[in-house]
Amino acid sequence: MAITDVTLQLKWTHQFQFAGYYMAQQQGFYQDAGLNVTILPADPDNPDTFSKVLAEQAQFGVGHSGILQQRIAGKPLVAMAAILQFSPYCWMVKKNSDIFHPRDFANKRISSISRKENAELLVMLERSGVHTDNLTAYGSDTSSADWLTGTIDAMQVYVTNEPYMMREQGIDHRLICLQKYGINVYSDILYTTENMLAQQPQTVEAFYQASLKGWRYAMMHMDEAIALTQHDYAPQKSFAQLGYEAEVLSDYILPAGTNLGAMSIAKWRLIADLYAIEQSAFNQAQAGFIYHYAEPEEIKMSWMLISAIIISLLSIPLYLRLMLRKSV
Repeated sequence: MAITDVTLQLKWTHQFQFAGYYMAQQQGFYQDAGLNVTILPADPDNPDTFSKVLAEQAQFGVGHSGILQQRIAGKPLVAMAAILQFSPYCWMVKKNSDIFHPRDFANKRISSISRKENAELLVMLERSGVHTDNLTAYGSDTSSADWLTGTIDAMQVYVTNEPYMMREQGIDHRLICLQKYGINVYSDILYTTENMLAQQPQTVEAFYQASLKGWRYAMMHMDEAIALTQHDYAPQKSFAQLGYEAEVLSDYILPAGTNLGAMSIAKWRLIADLYAIEQSAFNQAQAGFIYHYAEPEEIKMSWMLISAIIISLLSIPLYLRLMLRKSV
């Protein structure tokens, strides 16, 4: 079997968040599919994966729900699977804070936030009537220190990272998370490009199936996945920290009644509404946005040709027999 080299660009540094891909690699699922996969962590200072995949520095990427806005803008990106059914980003406030609801953010000081990476956190506030442009935002480089000293009132966090560190330090806190307030968006979306799909459809399908197989294995063998992540990818993190991450994210990966990686146009339409995307723009962009494997036409034709040849060969003896009877 010929081996195809492909690269997967992650949206952050190595942690359990990407364990399904690690297990697909370690268990040989990629190799069995004829793939030699390089898994690249993100640069924390520039975690955008879309530009790298569009520039063909990687064939596959893991991105956020902003992939829809990229598609609306004409970027030929194809969403393959939503590994997280909800966004894992939250606002973190201290236990004694007077912030209990998104509407309480009015006139508060927050950590600086990118509309490109975490727009849903600002959308949550705006839908509660908060004018986010009027909020005082502080640079993200010192967010944790500023939050601890009280310089800022709320800090954007990844649900498994900063909350765990604060818990370990015994610092009481409260999380204000998106889905509780009706902001229900996909995250950690595995994607590729239309060009890759057109040129190597079988490679895309092989990577898709092997990756989901890796995620299923990771969910069924959590301790093994945690141990591999720590040993081979994130040795700076403790088993306990990765275990906490795995426990929390499992509810995001496989919530009740949801299939692994599931996506629907209906939910993407709701996400478009959150981002104030017009119906006409969404309609224009949705065709081909969600991945669907179609067997290449030339392969279909080859099977049709083979079938025709077999039928023809089987018909020759019958034809000869009929001709011989006529000659007699």
